Amino acid sequence: MSATQIGWAGLLGSFVLVVVAVALSFSQRLQLSRSMLWASARAAVQLLLVGFALRLVLDSNASVWWAWLWVVIMIGFAGFTIRSRAKEIPGIFLLGTLSMLTVVVVSLSVIFGFHVFPIEGRTIVPIAGMMIGNSMTACVLVGRRIVGELSEKRDEVEARLALGQSWQDASRPYVRSALRTALVPQIESTKAVGLVFLPGAMTGLVLAGVDAVNAVTVQLAIMYLILGSVATSVTVIGLGLTRRVFTPDHRMRSIARATS
Repeated sequence: MSATQIGWAGLLGSFVLVVVAVALSFSQRLQLSRSMLWASARAAVQLLLVGFALRLVLDSNASVWWAWLWVVIMIGFAGFTIRSRAKEIPGIFLLGTLSMLTVVVVSLSVIFGFHVFPIEGRTIVPIAGMMIGNSMTACVLVGRRIVGELSEKRDEVEARLALGQSWQDASRPYVRSALRTALVPQIESTKAVGLVFLPGAMTGLVLAGVDAVNAVTVQLAIMYLILGSVATSVTVIGLGLTRRVFTPDHRMRSIARATS
């Protein structure tokens, strides 16, 4: 058995850690045992299905257009996922889908435009997936924060509007605060990489036998892409959502407070 092929026995062996987690939850009466087992089973089914599907997409004889189709499906699914996590945010499906599309276009244009990676199915699908996956959480967070900030500070915003400020100027301090909140976790994660934890891409490459320095360069490129993607996605959501909150004549629409 090689380091990159753990086999079914190795997979079952790693499940022992899930059993430990379930046992700890049961002993401490956390009432999370069922959720842990369900999450583990769901992850196994989803990843195995994806793995078998990726075999077809990533086959050396397969057309690269199958990889691009996979990316389109990921973008649409990401939009639905963002909507399901933040249904109270007006127009979140369209904004979320648009932000994911922007992230993919920007990030893939950079890596393929500068020839960081070759244009192949094995690079298109995983990289697009990482950019989308890391950006989704930030999109939900910034959307909730903007709705929460503008709901709580409605009187202040309307006072600014009454003094003659445009909706852009009246909302700017609160939108800026929401954008900062959404970006800080990714910034802190980027700062801690290597010292506090070894990220997934680098770990996978090292386990696959790639030279450590080469693994680091790949990981750095991915980390830079993720940071840029998160910043791009929250900006699209922030600007788009703020525009929807106000009317063309600079009045604030009624919005519901985001729930936790």
